[in-house]
Amino acid sequence: MVSSTEVTGQTTPSGIDDSVARALASGFGGDVLHRGDAGFAEVAPVWNGMIEHTPTLIARCSSAQDVSRAVRFAADNNLYPAVRGGAHNIAGTATCRDGLVIDLSPMREVTVDPQQGRAWAGGGATWADLDRATQPHGLAAPGGLVSKTGIAGLTLGGGLGWLRRKHGLSCDNLVAAEVVTADGQIFTASEKENSDLLWGLRGGGGNFGVVTKFEYALHPVGPEVMFSFTLYPLESGRQVLQGWHEFCQAAPDEVTSIVLCGTVPEEEPFPPDIHRRQFVALATMYAGPVEDGRRILSPLQALGEPLCDFSSPAPYLEIQSNFDGDYPDGRRYYWKSLYLKQFDETVIDQVLQLAAERPSSLSTVDVWQLGGTMGRIPADATAFGDRGAPYLLGVESNWDDPAEDTRNRDWTRAACARMERFSNGNSYLNFEPDSVPVEQDSAREQRLCRLKRLYDPDNLFRQNHNIRPV
Repeated sequence: MVSSTEVTGQTTPSGIDDSVARALASGFGGDVLHRGDAGFAEVAPVWNGMIEHTPTLIARCSSAQDVSRAVRFAADNNLYPAVRGGAHNIAGTATCRDGLVIDLSPMREVTVDPQQGRAWAGGGATWADLDRATQPHGLAAPGGLVSKTGIAGLTLGGGLGWLRRKHGLSCDNLVAAEVVTADGQIFTASEKENSDLLWGLRGGGGNFGVVTKFEYALHPVGPEVMFSFTLYPLESGRQVLQGWHEFCQAAPDEVTSIVLCGTVPEEEPFPPDIHRRQFVALATMYAGPVEDGRRILSPLQALGEPLCDFSSPAPYLEIQSNFDGDYPDGRRYYWKSLYLKQFDETVIDQVLQLAAERPSSLSTVDVWQLGGTMGRIPADATAFGDRGAPYLLGVESNWDDPAEDTRNRDWTRAACARMERFSNGNSYLNFEPDSVPVEQDSAREQRLCRLKRLYDPDNLFRQNHNIRPV
């Protein structure tokens, strides 16, 4: 599920003088900000505080034509542009050092056709933008778990969210896209037109161009759903996780669940007497009638003596933003992941041990339930690749003090190395901060490289988990 990639270190030539910047700004519909301009400092940072690169130019695009102009400018000036949508990814690929950022964040318009069950969203839209437009019609496209996340990066890397088992990944529900390729041409990618490009956009990362508009298939969801969220003490973890695993084995597609192992924060709504307690939480949404969900999810609230239980029906919009507060802008983030082949007692004990050893109380060790609809889509149907793993392990290191960077980063890498023997060898692209391993000589790999040669033969778009056109 990870493309053959190499992150370049996000460095680009720094010699962009004012006259060159003015050349880009001439005829540009949006704003071109040069380092030092008013407003530059406000828009330059990205979500992950670990990423401290500062570009020289930010082209804030208002249309696909602006994007095309910025792409041509980059090619003409030997720049390797970074592309910014929601700027909310772990790897920090939405910015670069001393170069050009093509910023789509002003392009956030969303149009919905409820009769057709389709939504069209600009490349700078977030999931909050999309959900606010679709939920008044009782519809949703499968998104992520944090509403501030941009639709672009999440979709192009796959897109794991609360609807993955019922309706598939975000990329599975991408039915068409408007794309600016490396030569500045504007293409439409759909099943009928440039279908090879659509295949690559469904999980192949940002390698083939700048997606300026996304068309999604929508599904009936909400407006209210059943959400189960129960925290148990970490010391009860083995019993809880064994029970959760048994529950997952028989769960219908409407059930999507995640284990979160962390530390209770010192804030509401958590009762003061459990602050700073280590927990195992089961967060589960039921994508169907609320009363069915209440009945089907009730066993998850009875796997031991809970620390607290927030299980209740809630608006889907609220569920989509439940975890926003846990991931503020500017915090330092370093995450890694592995797809797990099994979830037996040995794996459970290892997960609980990692949870107990976390160097930061803000970090979590998570296990994502997979399968369902997303698992039944053939591996060669999208660039996302194989979907056979039943679970995903996510090691999310989050902290605030820059002095703790090395400690947390090293621990995250070591944690995944310890779990490698339980993995199928793959990881989730959107949870990867570093370069990722090459799938040697796979049919998927060869197809991705052919697409890269076709649409970006000079590797202009390399500020990403990069597929080399070789």
